Amino acid sequence: MPFNFSVPMQYHGLLSTVGFRDIVDILLVALILYKSYEMLKDTRAITLAKGLFVMMGVALAAYILELHAIYWLLSKSTYLLFMALPIVFQPELRRALERIGQGKFLGSAVYLNAEEADSLVNEIDRAVFGMAAKKIGALLVLEREIGINEIIDTGIRIDGLVTSALMMNVFIPNTPLHDGAAVIRGNRMIAAGCLLPLTENRGLSTELGTRHRAALGLSEQCDAVVVIVSEETGIVSVAEGGSISRRLTSEELKKRLRPLFTKDAPVLKVKDFRNAIESWRKNK
Repeated sequence: MPFNFSVPMQYHGLLSTVGFRDIVDILLVALILYKSYEMLKDTRAITLAKGLFVMMGVALAAYILELHAIYWLLSKSTYLLFMALPIVFQPELRRALERIGQGKFLGSAVYLNAEEADSLVNEIDRAVFGMAAKKIGALLVLEREIGINEIIDTGIRIDGLVTSALMMNVFIPNTPLHDGAAVIRGNRMIAAGCLLPLTENRGLSTELGTRHRAALGLSEQCDAVVVIVSEETGIVSVAEGGSISRRLTSEELKKRLRPLFTKDAPVLKVKDFRNAIESWRKNK
């Protein structure tokens, strides 16, 4: 049975004025907003953004209810907050501008096939939990879309195929590369002994040492994912987007890492998008 969709008469005139450019305009705005949210989620900035929207909602309610004093106070506070946004969201704005400057706002990372990705994740997992069992401290930086050549330049170039043996040899205690971070790009270790910027977050737990603070500092400035092995406890953690997940198991680590190297989501083709728009215009 065919599905008949009828537009109410009061909306027919409005919809008849919507053209192809209007649809493209709306979709582009929606895409920009979605990508902006994608960069802010799981960071401290998203909490600040939620607080800002709550204040705007309360100010709107005060305006409707004619609570003039509250509305004046909240509206002035909102203006000040908007002026402070470039300072408050500095790491996120920097990350967005870097992605736009590299032509990667929509994402253009190079992914491995399923077999290569599984092999790489297994090698990383084997090395990480091998070092954790022996309480060997380690920092593994997994580069993603934003290049971190300035970090790579602080270390020693290696450019070797990632294996568990290579990673464990790099982090052997009392060796020149032990205290730095190793940078992995795709399935190759590009450099080791790299220096990472420390986070400026003063509210971190005292349990987190220099490795964890360095991992958080880098994750605040770019989209890299950093795997940390604690030298004191052997606990495995992952820093991403300015937040840290601790006490990961082997399965949890694999689950976190595999999507970084593969792309299973379906890709929307331009032809399909154009056909959908033409079909909508015919049935309008």
